[in-house]
Amino acid sequence: MPTGELPVDRRISGHRLAAVLGAWQRPGPAYVALADAVRAAILSGSVPLSTRLPSERELAEAIATSRTTTTATYDVLRDEGYLVSRRGSGTVTTLPGPRARVSPADGVSGVPGVVDLGMAAPSAPSSLHGAYLAALEALPRYLSGTGYAPLGITVLREAIAHWYTLRGTPTTPDQVLVTTGAQQAIDLLVTAHAGPGDRVVVEHPTYTHAIDVVRAAGARPVPAPSGQGGLDIDLLESTLRQVAPRLVYLIPAHRNPTGTSLSSEDLSRVRALARRYRTTIVGDEVLTELTMDGPAPASFPGDGTAAAYVVSIGSASKAFWGGLRVGWVRAHPDLVARLASTRSHADIATAVLEQLVVAELLAQSDELLAARRVVLRERRDLLVGLLLDQLPSWRFEVPAGGLALWTDLGAPVSSALAATSTRYGVRVLPGTAFGVDGSFERNLRLPFTTTPDELRRAVAGLADAWGALGVTEPSAGPAGVHAMV
Repeated sequence: MPTGELPVDRRISGHRLAAVLGAWQRPGPAYVALADAVRAAILSGSVPLSTRLPSERELAEAIATSRTTTTATYDVLRDEGYLVSRRGSGTVTTLPGPRARVSPADGVSGVPGVVDLGMAAPSAPSSLHGAYLAALEALPRYLSGTGYAPLGITVLREAIAHWYTLRGTPTTPDQVLVTTGAQQAIDLLVTAHAGPGDRVVVEHPTYTHAIDVVRAAGARPVPAPSGQGGLDIDLLESTLRQVAPRLVYLIPAHRNPTGTSLSSEDLSRVRALARRYRTTIVGDEVLTELTMDGPAPASFPGDGTAAAYVVSIGSASKAFWGGLRVGWVRAHPDLVARLASTRSHADIATAVLEQLVVAELLAQSDELLAARRVVLRERRDLLVGLLLDQLPSWRFEVPAGGLALWTDLGAPVSSALAATSTRYGVRVLPGTAFGVDGSFERNLRLPFTTTPDELRRAVAGLADAWGALGVTEPSAGPAGVHAMV
């Protein structure tokens, strides 16, 4: 990118960068070790692109080294293409060249003999058939109408409102819009708030199709770092001040792909930021019900008093089955009405039968979700054991919920591994699929939603593919990137 077009989305202080880098020193020239640590922080997403770094003097003071060292470090990284400097904008993070993102829909899928770990989605529960039968019994009372309910049928909106109320967020049906999956909910919210040239802040890494929606609207996704330690609220606020985004998209519970969740304190801070900056912040809560260890995360909208700027998305896809294609938005009634009008160019309304099915499933959710969590916990623990046994150099934290592990390979070879793994009977997405800018080459998302037998085959195939890559010595990264199990 030419320096004249260099965007600056946030600034990181010397002390904050020092905390991200951690213990970067090692034998040899100090500037080389420091350059390696800063480069790794950029590639991992711990320091996002378009971040203004501290001056050479400020960084030298923060990490207790000489300015000569920091000057040499910045020179090396500028030569490599990881930093760009411009008068008035300082030194800003970037990447040497464009990197293509990969989508879960790309590549090989459904090929016999290949275990597909490209999507993190469970199969249907055994009770789904019964829910369809009950829905068919209820269907005749709807057949005298047109079948179009742009807001969603009343019985489902009431059930969703009740679900929020039980979680501590008093909700009425007029605050609920039923959508054709959470993906449509994201699309409606982005297109209702942002257009060409507008900025939309996303956690980084994040759900890959949310990035696709932002770009399809002509808007620019702006990353806010959220690693194994969770969302950096201070940098999120800095980003809000700097770029004045039209929308913020977060995954507050068991985030895809890292598995982290926002604490109750952080949720309160996020809601306060929404009010302070008058910016709509969307919380995608599709994974909230999949808590396997400890208490479930708190409701993203809280007590609902920030409804004008705090929006929640939900879905039946992860808790029950993706084939239902039923999602929802909880928002202020005015926004709900606006979104219902906006959706008319796409599908007008969600299928009535599937809405009735989801209403039945929500009525049985305590029992169904308890069984779902047991299965997911068993498969998660199996995957953890297989990785420790066959790929012990990979590092990760065991998530308390969600559908996948976020692994650190120890080397920037995620794309290479994903490109070769199908030869060994397993399909995976590289970490770069979950970033906006080519970050996360050290990472790999591994869902534990498939059968135990397929998980065993998948890890065996990954171990063979890893061996074929010939990565013998994982490279060091910044503190906080590697988290040992």
